[in-house]
Amino acid sequence: MRIIITLMLLSIGFNQVSAQDLLGERIRRITSRKKSIYLDKGIFHNGGPTVQSTLKTVRHNYNKRLGYERIVFDFKTPKIPKVYGHINSSNKNLYVDLFDTQIEKTVGSFGKTQFVDSINFFPISRDTLSVELKFKEKVSVDIFYLENPGRLVIDIKR
Repeated sequence: MRIIITLMLLSIGFNQVSAQDLLGERIRRITSRKKSIYLDKGIFHNGGPTVQSTLKTVRHNYNKRLGYERIVFDFKTPKIPKVYGHINSSNKNLYVDLFDTQIEKTVGSFGKTQFVDSINFFPISRDTLSVELKFKEKVSVDIFYLENPGRLVIDIKR
């Protein structure tokens, strides 16, 4: 009887995890160069060490000839902080967690963009900043970073 109850509890736990579909998501490590591999779903991270940083600006540019919009997160440090994120194009969202990162008070709206409906900042704690990008439509993204100064780059296309 104990074994049956244990198996039932385990199966309930596994069903809850699979309901989020995180087990089926591909996990990618972003690099310091553009790869032009656009994803519409999955989990990404930079795998880097923790770097104390401050997000100072968010900017964008649409390149009509190449067909993508570039969103750039500029940091005060030479390297980007530890990054963890999730893209879900079917829900038209991209979530990014920036660890050991604070946000400058001047970071805010940066005008109209081709693909981004809104960017929301959530300072979860003194050192953790969550960012939500809401898209106007289903899109794919290519994510990479640059150093000196630290920048997280998100290229977006249909």
